[in-house]
Amino acid sequence: MKTGEINIHDSNRPRKVVDEFDLGMDVGSVSVNLVVMTPAGEVLREEYRRHLGQPQSIALELLSSLEPEFSLRNCRLAGFTGLGGQALAEVFGGTLVNEVIAQARGTYHFRPEARTIIDMGGEDAKLILVGAEDGNLVIKDFAMNTMCAAGTGSFLDQQAHRLGYTIEEFCRLALKSTTPPRIAGRCSVFAKTDMIHLQQGATPDFEIIAGLCLAMARNLKSNISKGKIIHPPVAFQGGVAHNLGVRQAFRTIFGLKEADLIIPPHFCALGAIGAVLATREQPPADFTLDLKPLRQYLAREPEQAHRLPALAPPAVLGPESYAVIPLPPEGEVEGYLGVDVGSISTNVVVIDAGMQVLAREYLMTAGRPLEAITEGLRRAGEKLQGRVRIRGAATTGSGRYLTGDFIGADVVRNEITAQATAAAAINPQVDTIIEIGGQDSKFISLRDGAIVDFMMNKVCAAGTGSYLEEQAEKLGISIREEFGELALASQNPVRLGERCTVFMESDLVHHQQRGAAKQDLVAGLSYSIVQNYLNKVAEDRPIGDTVFYQGATAANRGIVAAFQQVLGKSITVPPHHDVTGAIGAALLAMREQTWETSRFKGFDLTHREYHIKSFECQGCPNTCEIRQVEIAGEKPLFYGGRCEKYEVAREQQPINLPDLVKEREDLLYGSEISPEGKRGPLGIPGTLFFQELMPFFRSFFE
Repeated sequence: MKTGEINIHDSNRPRKVVDEFDLGMDVGSVSVNLVVMTPAGEVLREEYRRHLGQPQSIALELLSSLEPEFSLRNCRLAGFTGLGGQALAEVFGGTLVNEVIAQARGTYHFRPEARTIIDMGGEDAKLILVGAEDGNLVIKDFAMNTMCAAGTGSFLDQQAHRLGYTIEEFCRLALKSTTPPRIAGRCSVFAKTDMIHLQQGATPDFEIIAGLCLAMARNLKSNISKGKIIHPPVAFQGGVAHNLGVRQAFRTIFGLKEADLIIPPHFCALGAIGAVLATREQPPADFTLDLKPLRQYLAREPEQAHRLPALAPPAVLGPESYAVIPLPPEGEVEGYLGVDVGSISTNVVVIDAGMQVLAREYLMTAGRPLEAITEGLRRAGEKLQGRVRIRGAATTGSGRYLTGDFIGADVVRNEITAQATAAAAINPQVDTIIEIGGQDSKFISLRDGAIVDFMMNKVCAAGTGSYLEEQAEKLGISIREEFGELALASQNPVRLGERCTVFMESDLVHHQQRGAAKQDLVAGLSYSIVQNYLNKVAEDRPIGDTVFYQGATAANRGIVAAFQQVLGKSITVPPHHDVTGAIGAALLAMREQTWETSRFKGFDLTHREYHIKSFECQGCPNTCEIRQVEIAGEKPLFYGGRCEKYEVAREQQPINLPDLVKEREDLLYGSEISPEGKRGPLGIPGTLFFQELMPFFRSFFE
């Protein structure tokens, strides 16, 4: 068989009853793969079927379809592998084979020259380094993905669905790309944002798709291989190996020649084939393939999963929570402006000297922060009718430096400080802040109005606003109008845990297949947000008695109710909870005012002409795509980097300060090393306590 050829079962070919055969089944998180092999090792039949949360039922269908071509009494042995393989092995009395061993055995059977195996399935990915000694397979090392399913088949399925393509069209379009953009492959939620940004910039779909394929390859290289040496030839297998774009991405990322990446025969079913080969080494003494135990297993009364308690309705947010005070009949008012530019939303707030909100705007950033800022300021300016004189302006959020330069801000502060400032101003007794935004979550602990501890979510965006919106979209409900009320109507919320959005999709399908009501699924999602936040963000930090819940997601009464149920505490959603970051920024501008006249450039910035171009920073292996904003008559602005190398202007950075890190390095390593002793050179690791105690170790050994 030629490299890259795809094996599929031809249901129209003539069938004949086979005397003896062996059966292999790989039951994964997304699909069931079945193979029938002759004793000589020839694959007679291969089947692939997505199970949609019902793997045992699909397994029964596939096994039943074997007759009359294969008489089940002629089955010599059955090997099972994969996530759901153990249950079937127990039902049939078959052999359970570890999936790493099964994949390696299956590949070695057809392509013994392969030295690296990349297996990508629906929700997991594996890297296996293999060799051969005396004609036998040797597994030298292996690695698998963690609880994050970024870079797997379901991840690609989600992105194809978002772009409106079938997975087959998705695969073909990637090959049209010439300049693929850089997209986050670490998380489905982050990838969605990058895709929105690119679409806003009129990037063709085929370029975005190629960028996603490259993101998958980079994700495997950085998160799974982690420095392991990839020896060619590389066997690429699993359902994702159908994707021509991902094949090309692996060649690019790992620097492989065309012949170095091989697609083995039966690449979707190599786990099942390997299970057969491994079972043959210790075949069962007396095995009979009988479907009756599986039918009885499926007909049993399903175990009632332990459900979560129903949610008690929290306080209703009324119009007063979003109200602004009217301007006095005449005269000019002094005000302070706060702008919070996040990954999902841009918020503009103007307050007076008494902390009263005069105007507020909440807009979607949609990948265009400058347009969102301009529009937000324009709307706020229209409502203020030119009767508010801005004494100070401040910016916060992920785009604070770009925004600050663009609007002429007097103060630029991080979002932790801004959120805490707003909460402490609303209620000086607050000791805990829960803030969940579009793609990030924050935990802030206060004491007497001062921040004593904080934490943000890491690279996983499960449990944030975008994640919740994505799940609501799958269920066909509105995140704003229906989600919260459906959650409160649930009597038996299902358990969904706090895992990756890709895994959550499988759990949702599983519960739907078991007949769970929509309101129970929504309530389960509300609980999952809370569990994710407490386990991954708050961790073991103590939750105080006066708890504020801030961010746009606080409008969702289902999540508020879930927090109250899990914590057993009253949760306060403060007024203007969705724009507290901007309010905090405005308060900081008011409190830190040392200037006579604000640098703020005005509410009408629509006349400002600017052009955006991008380049790749080569300062480190991240190779961030930096967007450069050129404004006539002003210095360029930068945004898009993972660090603040370009965003923070050089003149704003402290100068004439000692570089303590460099001084420390000079003291540790800078002095002249003594000549070698009789025993030759001695190496000392420059890490951990060796580095801390380097002067001692150097003196001792010299």
